[in-house]
Amino acid sequence: MRKRFGSKGENVVNKNIEAAKKGYELGVKLCEEGTIRVEVGRDEKVREEILLSGTEAVGIGALAGGMNFLSFYPMSPSTGVSTFAAQKAEEFGIIVEQVEDEISAINMALGAWFAGARAMVSTSGGGFALMSEALSLAGMAENPIVIHLAQRPGPATGLPTRTMQGDLNLVLYAGHGDFPRIILAPGSMEEAFYLTAEAFNLADKYQVPVIILTDQYFVDTYYNLPRPDLGRVRFEKYIVEAKPGYRRYELTEDGISPRAVPGYGEEVVIANGNEHDEWGDITEEAELTREMQEKRAIRKLETIRKNAPLPRLIGSENARYLVVSWGSTLHAVEEAIEKLGRDDVAFLHFSWVYPLNPETKRFFEGKTVIVVENNVTGQFADLLKKELGVDVHHRVLKYDGRPFSVEEVFDALKGVVE
Repeated sequence: MRKRFGSKGENVVNKNIEAAKKGYELGVKLCEEGTIRVEVGRDEKVREEILLSGTEAVGIGALAGGMNFLSFYPMSPSTGVSTFAAQKAEEFGIIVEQVEDEISAINMALGAWFAGARAMVSTSGGGFALMSEALSLAGMAENPIVIHLAQRPGPATGLPTRTMQGDLNLVLYAGHGDFPRIILAPGSMEEAFYLTAEAFNLADKYQVPVIILTDQYFVDTYYNLPRPDLGRVRFEKYIVEAKPGYRRYELTEDGISPRAVPGYGEEVVIANGNEHDEWGDITEEAELTREMQEKRAIRKLETIRKNAPLPRLIGSENARYLVVSWGSTLHAVEEAIEKLGRDDVAFLHFSWVYPLNPETKRFFEGKTVIVVENNVTGQFADLLKKELGVDVHHRVLKYDGRPFSVEEVFDALKGVVE
């Protein structure tokens, strides 16, 4: 107490010591009376497990995915991922740059990808809003980028130290013009590790922005879990050699053009934020513009969509009620459904949020659909309707800046199914 409050004078120090003693005495009294009982026992089952926060799980996943460059401008609650990477930079041989603003951060990361690095930026909603022009540059230039966005309540500054799943529409529609992107939202520490690692492969393969959505609740929460299986982590690189005749933006059936990096091969490698021909030179020719637009916005998106993994179903495919969630609500919903103890209620969790595989629609057929999400309008429920034509019958929403408790989800579901 003296060390912490010494600079404020002896009177403040003494009052804090007095308050601490009274608090301690009250605690002892409550324990002796049996009002409070705390019993902590050893659990051998977790002896070999590790303790991770969401921040650390994303950071370790990025390292496992081959990230070797990270640029950022601090913004809670995302900053922890960047400082984690900075702490590990020397050990893993990576570059971490704190820059002057979010615009610089994303453009620097785009340049790193162009040069052959695997780069990430970490930000929150307001910071991502500043990145939208560069996001469109990534779309036009077909330049990979991985973005971690830790959500907090908006609009504007909102509640900067609270949580919400309110930025799905932001990342879904950000940028001018049409171009595909991939949106991931881990629900557990395991998913955060594996999805973040996979994000770099996806960005490299499809040459699109890959956005990892977490939130304040998720990044600041700790869980114990088995050590991640590094054998499951694939390191995939899709860079090609620029041989004679190389065309950076070659028109292909699947919408994916060969990507080379400067210095690897004989040909010059061009990236262009203007509309361009197959070699990367600027064009305003009408027919070629139409073909390039279709390559990026239609053919490539369809390729990603058909290869997107299906959501995880917990429970019977024949259940009458289907509870749906995405991202960080996973454990609260899972426990609430377990507490319900009903065979006619199943749970469908999405950690791959966009684009949705068309096969996903079969999970909803003949079901009463209940969507649980941490925002005011039901953004994912709207996405299900737009993408799959799914009618959501009940929306369980919370938007006071706090995460769902198991009891809140349980009470809401009980009101629907009974």
